Amino acid sequence: MNEKFKNTTKLASKLFKREWLTSTIWLLVLIGITLMVAAVFSDLYGTETNRMGMAETMSNPAMVTMIGPTYGLDNYTNGVMYAQMMILFSILAVAVMNIFLVIRYTRRDEESGRFEVIKSLPVGKLSDLGATMILCFVVNLVLALITGFGLFALNLESMNLSGSLLYGATLGVSGLFFGAIAALFAQISSTSRGALTYSAIVLGIAYLVRAMGDVSAPLLSYISPLGIILKTQIYYTNTLWPVFTLLILAVIITYIAFYLNSTRDLGAGLIAAKKGRKEASKFLKTPTGLTLRLIKGTLIGWGIATIMLGVSYGSVFGDVETFLEGSELMQQLFLGNDKFTFAEQFLTTLMVISAIMVTVPTLSVLLKIRSEEKKGRLEHIYSKKVSRKTIFTKYLTLSFLTSIIMTLAFVIGLWGAAHASMDEPIALTTILISGTSYLPAIWSMIGIAALLIAFIPKITNQIWSLLGLFFFLVYIGPLINVPSWFLKATPYGSIARYPVEDVNFIPLVGLTILSIVMVIYAVYGYNKRDISNQ
Repeated sequence: MNEKFKNTTKLASKLFKREWLTSTIWLLVLIGITLMVAAVFSDLYGTETNRMGMAETMSNPAMVTMIGPTYGLDNYTNGVMYAQMMILFSILAVAVMNIFLVIRYTRRDEESGRFEVIKSLPVGKLSDLGATMILCFVVNLVLALITGFGLFALNLESMNLSGSLLYGATLGVSGLFFGAIAALFAQISSTSRGALTYSAIVLGIAYLVRAMGDVSAPLLSYISPLGIILKTQIYYTNTLWPVFTLLILAVIITYIAFYLNSTRDLGAGLIAAKKGRKEASKFLKTPTGLTLRLIKGTLIGWGIATIMLGVSYGSVFGDVETFLEGSELMQQLFLGNDKFTFAEQFLTTLMVISAIMVTVPTLSVLLKIRSEEKKGRLEHIYSKKVSRKTIFTKYLTLSFLTSIIMTLAFVIGLWGAAHASMDEPIALTTILISGTSYLPAIWSMIGIAALLIAFIPKITNQIWSLLGLFFFLVYIGPLINVPSWFLKATPYGSIARYPVEDVNFIPLVGLTILSIVMVIYAVYGYNKRDISNQ
């Protein structure tokens, strides 16, 4: 057994040298947002009246679907409210960080050929996976400790040491669990793209099952890892069994990943890649056909996920209205204007979040060209009678189409479920206008990503950091009183929230023109850039 883990710690130290900058940025962002929001929370909801008003707001099915179940209503302190509002959002971000981290140093390194070099050295068969899991453990331990002690160091009322440490432990254990999930799929899939897709599907299913369980079927919450970990009730009962449960599950899944790693061949996955045709079709031989083939999995996976998410959110619209009818306070808070129902006002918040979600597959399609470039595959294509401009334009076109298709998929799923669950459903045209009005904001992100690919390819992946910043601003910004002018300066914040606000064509036209200009300039720059510039 020792031979299988030979020189694991030395290999782990090498991974630390490769990973330290990326993980440091992730940790600074996650911990910084956590502490910054906590620091201003007590000023926002300083009175018991304000807190109880928020308690009723967060108890409605729509909010439960988004952020999890309420608890501690008999003593709704700032600590309880903060944990309830922030913990699920933070867990999702930590899960994404760990999925990328583990797949980057397992399946992606194996796919790129780095493992062949590593295996030629005196290391054990399981040393590579062992080193990756050590790295994953250390990153999550640092996250847990700094977050826990950092929250306590703020010395805020109702945020005691035990609750703060539990908050950090919840994030750390969640990261370990989804890191283990990624390690498992790194053995099952034969490609890094497949491992990433399967891991993302598990995270998405966990979120949807948790949402359904919290709203209507409590037993389902115990099936989802996200539903289990939210039972901690931080700063209230400070329940520990969910943390230990998820930790045990993470250990079991990691053990299975090690076992599978020891039994499979290098470069292979348990799910073998499908054998292709002996000869490519005429369509596949074209730039458009090849590009579609490369992004087919992304489009199918995200298309299904987008529809499911739309259906999930749409199904709670009927309960939203029912909840409102029995709450005078909610009517005062949200129905100050008789023109709009609470469902319509909730729709505006939902659509800006969905727009950011749709941006993920949209950018993934475009960034595929950078991935192909780094792997050296584009050189073979460009050696033929195919221009760079043609290939880059194909990726850009498909990226724009992806934004439209995914937005329509979410709108149709949302409208269908809402129509079935509401006595007086929202009109399809209302939902359609509300959703499609964010397309120019998504297109502006395409333009920024295209410029990075064309002129600064080495930092192309920082587009995800920018998207994360925009998500934070539109999701958390209003809660911490970020100036409205600052929010409106961002692409997503500049869009009018229809139907509560009238459609403002100035930012729509402005963002569209800006996107076109950025794309045209990017095509020019990409056509001139040294393609070997990694």
